[in-house]
Amino acid sequence: MKKLVYLFVLLFLISSFSFVKAQDQDAMKKWMDYMTPGEQQKQLAKMSGDWTYTSKFWMAPGQDPTVSNGTAKFETLLDGRYMKCTVKGNMMGMPFEGMSITGFDNAAKLFQSSWIDNMGTGIMHMTGTADAKGVITLKGGMMDPVSGKMLDEKQVMWADGDNKFIMEMYQMENGTERKVMEVVYTR
Repeated sequence: MKKLVYLFVLLFLISSFSFVKAQDQDAMKKWMDYMTPGEQQKQLAKMSGDWTYTSKFWMAPGQDPTVSNGTAKFETLLDGRYMKCTVKGNMMGMPFEGMSITGFDNAAKLFQSSWIDNMGTGIMHMTGTADAKGVITLKGGMMDPVSGKMLDEKQVMWADGDNKFIMEMYQMENGTERKVMEVVYTR
């Protein structure tokens, strides 16, 4: 009987070790998949380089846009996992600088982006997806310093060939989506 108990305990320990080892291998594969750049990161990397841009900014519906120009540098970070964008130009007659970090989270299956600039002190966070044509749509928000409330924002980006891409920004106002910005990048 004692031998049978020892045999049972030994078999239990062996099977437990095998189960833990299989779990460790599964966890390691998931981490490797999570950390390995894929197609979405390659899509972002295509933007790498120096660009010029023209932006249009609509302060209110029915008004003519304010037009400004500048430069943008897109570069990959951490072996192609993220895209950093640094922008310099002018906006509404003032020097303008901004920066974004954009990436694709392999586990969440979402694009994620954060934006900062010298026209405020907040950080805009957005998440979203790409459609079959590669159009990336992000949604998020930013604090409106006038109302003290969060503004719902939507950003849509797409390539128009290898040397041009467009970014449009929309805000929700009184339940209606309104285009507030358009930026055309060329290189």
